[in-house]
Order: sequence, then structure tokens, then C-alpha cells
Amino acid sequence: MAQSAYIKFVDGSTIPSLTLDELKDQLLHYKEQLNLTGKQLGWDYDDAGFPYTIETKPEAEGKWFYLKGKDQLYKYIVMGTGNDQDGDKDRYYVQVVLPDDSTHGDKAKGNEFCKYLAKLWKAELHLFNGRIMYFNPRK
Repeated sequence: MAQSAYIKFVDGSTIPSLTLDELKDQLLHYKEQLNLTGKQLGWDYDDAGFPYTIETKPEAEGKWFYLKGKDQLYKYIVMGTGNDQDGDKDRYYVQVVLPDDSTHGDKAKGNEFCKYLAKLWKAELHLFNGRIMYFNPRK
């Protein structure tokens, strides 16, 4: 059974919604940050910190993309965007899916990416295990 995590944009989030291209750009920015950290450490850290390539399929154009692992420790993570109706407001979210054949490494990296993005956007994070982390300012 596939597992899903959600990054939900709520009141107080830095952005109200996100497109798929913006999500890809944010992941590429994350990879670039890892590359710069690796240069400071004298180690090729970007491959260890982001061991994926961003792939798309023709039938998924504009809906989702997946991260394909570069070695046997990592296989796939699927990422997409969407929205729900909450009363009269649209609530946008990012969905991160671990397919059935994903590894423990995929789950760990999925949690890492979700926490990074949710903290960056001050969003509400619903983890794979059902727990919720709040990075948005609440009163």
C-alpha cells in the first residue's frame, strides 16, 4: 500500500499555492544548496543528500513527477500538487507519495524533503505515519 504525506498551505503560510514547476525549482534549489555545502566540506555531498533525478512521464504532464533513485538504496518518490475545497476557500497542498516498491531510504528522504519544504513555506505537514507538524505561526 502506497503511503502519502501532505504539505498543506494554511493561513500564515508564506505562499498560498504552488505549481508543479515551482516545486521542481525548489527541489533543484535544495540540491544546489547541498552542492555548495559539499564544496565547503570538500565532499560531493549533493549526490548523497539528493540521490535522485527528476523525471516526468507524458501521461503525468502538469499533474505529478517522480524522483528516480540513482542507486539501490533509493527507488522512487512521487510528488504532485492539488487543492481541496474548504468551505468557500480552496486549500492547496503538495502530495508526496511512496509507491509500494519504495525503500526505507526513500521514506527517510521523503520525510527530509517534506520537513525542509514545510519549514520553508511555514506550512502544515502531515507525515507518512499520520502525525502532523505545524510550521505555520499559530495563536
